[in-house]
Amino acid sequence: MLKIRLTRKGAKKKPFYRVIVADSRKRRDGPFLEILGTYDPLKEPSEIKIDTERAQYWLGCGAQPSSAVKKLLTISGL
Repeated sequence: MLKIRLTRKGAKKKPFYRVIVADSRKRRDGPFLEILGTYDPLKEPSEIKIDTERAQYWLGCGAQPSSAVKKLLTISGL
């Protein structure tokens, strides 16, 4: 089963996230199929960059977004 979820990058106490498509059985920072965008919560306001065309494609293929990614997708206009 495919999931659209966040993977954490960045230094200690300075998180930076990638929005990725991955197999739900793999670990959080493990292998993934595609990077859809980024999310930086430390900037004011938060910076969200998501490729909506590719996200729409993966949602059409049956990928399920996590709750955090679902919020980010609605903010980005999907």
